[in-house]
Amino acid sequence: MGLEHPAVLDAFAHDKRRDALILAMYENRPWTGDEAHILQLQEKLNAYASFILDGEMAESFPQFVGKPIEIQLRTRHQPDPLTLGFLSQAKDQLSLQQITIETICIDSIEEFEPAPSSHSCGCGSGGCGS
Repeated sequence: MGLEHPAVLDAFAHDKRRDALILAMYENRPWTGDEAHILQLQEKLNAYASFILDGEMAESFPQFVGKPIEIQLRTRHQPDPLTLGFLSQAKDQLSLQQITIETICIDSIEEFEPAPSSHSCGCGSGGCGS
C-alpha cells in the first residue's frame, strides 16, 4: 500500500452521502519536493486513472458506473510547493474526465490506516491546500 506500490488500489469506497466513488491513496512520508517521490505520485495517479478510464473499474464494479469519482491523496504531511504544483496540473487534466482530486491531511494514525483493498489496478506503471 502507498505510493511505493503504484499498481495497488489502496482503498475504494462508495460515499453514500454524496453517492460518489472514492479511490484513496496513502502517503506517510514527508513531502520534500524530491523528484523520485513526485514520480511515485505520478505513477500512482496514472494507475488510478487507467483503472477508471480503461474500463477496469466498470468491469469490476458495474453497479458504480456513472457515479462521480474522486481520487484522494490522504497524507500525514503537508505537500511541498512542487508537489502542490504537480497536483494542480493533475487536477486540471483529470477534471476533463470528470474525475476530481482532493488532498486530505490526516492527523491521527487511526484515520490514516485504511481497510486495505485487495484490488490491483492492473496498471503497472479535506484540505492540505489543494
